[in-house]
Formats: sequence, structure tokens, C-alpha cells
Amino acid sequence: MDMPPTVDFMTATMSPATRLTGQMIIAGVPVSGTGTEIRGFDPAGDRPLDPPYRYGDADHVDTACAAAAEAFGPYRATTSEQRAQFLEAIAANIEAIAEALVTRAVAESGLPQARLTGEIGRTTGQLRLFADVLREGSWTGARIDPALPDRSPLPRPDIRQRSIPLGPVAVFSASNFPLAFSVAGGDTASALAAGCPVVVKGHDAHPGTSELVARAITDAVAATGMPAGTFSLLFGFGPELGVTLVTDPRIKAVGFTGSRSGGKALVAAAATRPEPIPVYAEMSSINPVFLLDGALTSRGADLGRAFVASLTMGSGQFCTNPGLVVAVDGPGLDTFVAAATDALAASPATPMLTPQIARNYAAGVETLTQTAQLIGRGETADQENACRAALFTTDARSFLASDELQTEVFGSSSLIVRCADVAEMHAVAAGVEGQLTATVHADDADLDTARSLLPLLELKVGRILFGGWPTGVEVCHAMVHGGPSPATSDSRTTSVGARAIERYLRPVCYQNVPASLLPSAIADGNPDRLWRRIDGRLTQD
Repeated sequence: MDMPPTVDFMTATMSPATRLTGQMIIAGVPVSGTGTEIRGFDPAGDRPLDPPYRYGDADHVDTACAAAAEAFGPYRATTSEQRAQFLEAIAANIEAIAEALVTRAVAESGLPQARLTGEIGRTTGQLRLFADVLREGSWTGARIDPALPDRSPLPRPDIRQRSIPLGPVAVFSASNFPLAFSVAGGDTASALAAGCPVVVKGHDAHPGTSELVARAITDAVAATGMPAGTFSLLFGFGPELGVTLVTDPRIKAVGFTGSRSGGKALVAAAATRPEPIPVYAEMSSINPVFLLDGALTSRGADLGRAFVASLTMGSGQFCTNPGLVVAVDGPGLDTFVAAATDALAASPATPMLTPQIARNYAAGVETLTQTAQLIGRGETADQENACRAALFTTDARSFLASDELQTEVFGSSSLIVRCADVAEMHAVAAGVEGQLTATVHADDADLDTARSLLPLLELKVGRILFGGWPTGVEVCHAMVHGGPSPATSDSRTTSVGARAIERYLRPVCYQNVPASLLPSAIADGNPDRLWRRIDGRLTQD
């Protein structure tokens, strides 16, 4: 893998934008924590990184939430164009420090330089996507049902609707995407686009990367004239600072990407508030891949090799990693398995994000070894934090009878389920938990079988893909990155793509409001030139 150059991020020769201080940032002000000391950790070099950071406490949460609440009124009053320019300024600031940012992220994650360079592009692309969404305007949900004073037996009043932001949002950074699902990731971008100030809890695995991005956002806040409390970055222990943040009455929604236990704890904490709030948590998925007979017969070996490439990408540390393969037993599946185990045996062990994640992976593989047949391993490594890929197999009845076999193992581990026939494949599809994705590999001869699978998969996943592999999530208008529990806590939403903004909005109806008081999105004459639904008809008039 690409090793980062040695860079001292604390020297006076670094530019202010790339010099690390080991501080949080609350409403534009650098603040030192007072709690437990943490450091970034280089999993490839097995060494801690400077500078040290300290956890914040309840007082820091209070200060950040108070600033966000104070900022909410003026920030939500900004125009779509002003917020679009703000998001574009964040993207430009991130690009301006890309070299230093990639260097630090490589050091803190062990991920390759090329992967993180691409992740910068995805992060800035998300920000610019939401700038485009703001300018296009359909996010407002503008609807007008004009008054019908002569309607019989009763007249209809003038009724209009638009969407408004919920309020300050708490965002929890993910471990496996130091940029795209972190401080300026999709949750932050969509919340800011909606008009919501954001308080981010940075992840312990990449505090330096988080500080650099937080400075880029803070500089954009100042440059575009946004209220200082529009953005804050905190560090802290999840069960303490995280829960304190979620239960603060000024926080109105939560975006989370992480473990099932962490997500469920935040959902529970939010539900106990006097005013419960939505928690949009992405938590757990094993992303089943269905290999149909025709595809296995014609290209089983190619599928086996491509599967391993997807499985081992990034040490398997993707929420869309193919952790389950389902197929009818037969020669085609045997060919797939032989090719996959050969490819797996040649796959090198690669660093995982943190020592704790590496330990959790090893424990998960050991648990699977007790309940399924181990049929392949990747290359060994002396490095303590490395991920050695693992492949298991079981039969459909055993899979459906075991909760352990459905448990996600975060890393390059997958389970092949051999089915006796298509009916058992259907039973597996119906029996799996909620997932982010389901993949189907089918040839023309398989289309009838695929057609019978689709209704089952629609009830289980947020994204169904044919061909290819689930790793890699396109940021676009049509993408759904979500799914039934435990994949997410709310299957009606997506955390990737243009519709992510909808999580942080709510509809408001305006009945017989004087024309001079109407918001511009639903005002007479359509001053914003939006597509609006008037009397049920979509029009730009």
C-alpha cells in the first residue's frame, strides 16, 4: 500500500489551514477538551500520532448546542443560493488542503492514498450535489391549492405547503470513511443544505483529519457570512458525550453511521426525550449476493474472482461489503467456490482502521468458525492490525436457524449459503434481516428466477443491483443508501444521494395566509421560479 510521507502537522511552518492544534472547534472558536486523551493511530506503522486531543464534556455540548440554536434562525433564513455558495466554499476549502488532508487520513486509517484521494472527490462532489439541489428547488416541496370560494357545498380556503428545516442536527462521524461519512460527509452536507446547523461528534480513529476538515468548514462559515454557530466539532466518549448531545433539547435530529449497538443506543436515548427526535442511523448489513444457475454455469470462475476483489477491498471495511453469497448447489457453484478460494489465498492481509476493529474482526471470524465451515483464508501477516480474509460455507437450513450466521463481521469475511433448490433460495431471501443492498447475477436463462426474487428483495433492501458488486455507492439523485432495520433505523430514507436532504425537513401548511406574508417558495407569481404542484398539477407557472 501507499505509505504517507512523514509530516509534522504541528510545526509553525505549516499553513494555518493545515496546522493541527489538538483542539475541538465550537462555533468558530478552537477549544481544548478536558477529558480523556486520545490520539490518531497509524495502523500500518503501529504507532500513535501527534497531536494529542482531549474529550469534551457536558459543558462543551451545552456551548455547541446553544450556539447552534442561536444560529438556527438566521441560518434557516438564508436563501437557497446563499447556502449553495456556502457548500461550494466548503468544497473549495477541502480541495485547497487536499495533499495534507490525504497524508493525514492515510496515516490515521491505513487506507491507501488512491482510495482517500477518491474520497476527497466524493466528499466535495456531495457538497456540490446539494448546492445543485438547492438551486433546482424541488426540495421545498412547494404545493398550492388555490381557494375555491364558489365551491359547493363548502368553499375551499387557500392552502399552501412547503418544507422547512427541523433545527440543529447532531452528526456522528463513521470510522471507515474519514472524509465522505465524516465531518463534512453526506449527513453534514444534507443537513446544512436543509438549513440546519450541525454539531459533529468526530470519530476517535481520525481526530487529525477531522480537525483539518472542521477548519475548512469554519473558514467557509466566516467567508460566506454564515452565523458562527452553524458548525461545531466535538470529541468525546459515545455513551457519555454522544448521548448528552442526542438528548440535548436543542438538537432536533441525528445522523449516525456506525455499529448496530451504537445506533440502537442513540435511537433509545432520543426516544426517551420529552420531545423525541428522529435518529437516522445506518448500522449493520451483510448485503446478500444471489448467484443464479445460468450465470454460474457461464461464468462461475469469473464471478468467484470478482467477488473476492469486492470482498477484500479496503480490508472489507465497507457497509456494502458482500458478506453473504446465496446459490443453488451444483457444478456452477463449485466452480465459483474454487475460483474464489484460490483468489482469496493470494489476497494479502491489509491493515484495518484501528486495533480494536482488528480485534473485533478476529473475534467475529472465530465465532463463525464455530458455526460454519471455513473453506478459505487470505495470506497471513505478522502485523497485529491486519485483516486476513476468510470464507465460510453452510447450508440454507442451518443459516435460517442461526442468528450468529446473520451477524455482520466487519471486515473481509463472507459466508456462502448452499441451497437445495430455488425454493430454499427464496426462503433465504425472505429470512434475512433488513439490508442495505442485494445483488443478483443472472443470465438471460435466469430471468424467470430473478423475477420471482425481486418482490422478496424489495421488502428486505434499499438497493437492488444486477451485475457488479455492492461495494461502491454512486452519489446521485436516484441512489438509495438505506434499508429496513437493522440496516438503518428508518427504511423510508437514504443517507446518500439528493433525497438525503428530506431527513432534515418537515412540511408546513399555510392556510389563508395573507399574500404579503407568504414565503417566496409558495408566493404568488413564483418569484423563485420553482417547479410547484398547483391544484395537483406540476408546473413552473
